[in-house]
Amino acid sequence: MLRLAMVGFGWAARSIWLPRLRQQPDLAVTAVVDPDPAARAAAENDGVATVLDRHDDLSAADVDLAIVAVPNHAHCTVAAALLRRGIPVFLEKPVCLTGTEAEELASAEKEGGAVLIAGSAARYRVDVLALGRVAADIGPIRHVRLDWVRASGVPGTGWFTRQELSGGGALVDLGWHLLDVLLAVLGRVAFDDVVGTIGRDFVDRRSAQAAWKDGATTGATADVEDTVRGFLVTADGMSVALHASWASHATHDLTVIELHGHAGTATLTCTFGFSPNRVGDPVLTLTRDGATSTVPFAAEPVGAEYDRQVAALTPLLADPASRGRAMDDARWTVRVIERVYASAQGRAACAAA
Repeated sequence: MLRLAMVGFGWAARSIWLPRLRQQPDLAVTAVVDPDPAARAAAENDGVATVLDRHDDLSAADVDLAIVAVPNHAHCTVAAALLRRGIPVFLEKPVCLTGTEAEELASAEKEGGAVLIAGSAARYRVDVLALGRVAADIGPIRHVRLDWVRASGVPGTGWFTRQELSGGGALVDLGWHLLDVLLAVLGRVAFDDVVGTIGRDFVDRRSAQAAWKDGATTGATADVEDTVRGFLVTADGMSVALHASWASHATHDLTVIELHGHAGTATLTCTFGFSPNRVGDPVLTLTRDGATSTVPFAAEPVGAEYDRQVAALTPLLADPASRGRAMDDARWTVRVIERVYASAQGRAACAAA
């Protein structure tokens, strides 16, 4: 039985992680850490045995894995401190916000001898797994479309829309999931050229806020993007078009992953995440020589990818090959994100001038 400590006990910890962790027979949540008295009270009411206000009080002798679910800006600081004390860490996206933070986490993992497990739940979706199998049959891949566009899904909690706390807007939040799917399907492809644009047409509109997350806004004006578009090209000419939006003029939240290959086109149409404003059941199609067929896969409830991700924690923790793998993926992902932002912000600066 693995003894787990939840570091951070906000909406994601209580709504996404705790119920799923408790469903696993080989996992036991034995501790919660949160500086907020209300969060600690909620943990005590939930029957958690040990409730602390500082992660420094956790010991590797008492904890087998720490589930870090704190605001983005604290991911690196908290996870690195735990790793250096020999406590293995599971860290959901975004793993880090900069290349410097990626190196800090990699050093902490090496120094403490504890493994970092990280990543996006999107790669555990049954439809994404099916897409990965189809990709092998239509390659080489020439172009990839990565879209996640919400109708109205700007996060309501204040830190999400503050650059200093979140590290970015839709690109860091939704884009990380999309890039992680690309990683799962094609690996760490190298991009020679990266062009990006960002927009803020919806982020301050109250009507554009997500209805499925709790937490009040701070009242401060948002300073992150609600929309990002990127175009990435490899040395051999493969291209990726990325589009992530917290809000739009659409009627439903829509995710589209499309792979254009030498021998066919695979298109996955679905809705990532927990939004109730969905497009219906996921559909994966394969088009070859003018004929389109539907690729079958098992139906599953919303959020099942998180069940699968949690079930993978024990084998990942036991696998020696896990060490360093999450950080290699995080380095790649955050580097792409930094390049998209650099391109977008450079254009904004030129336009302002």
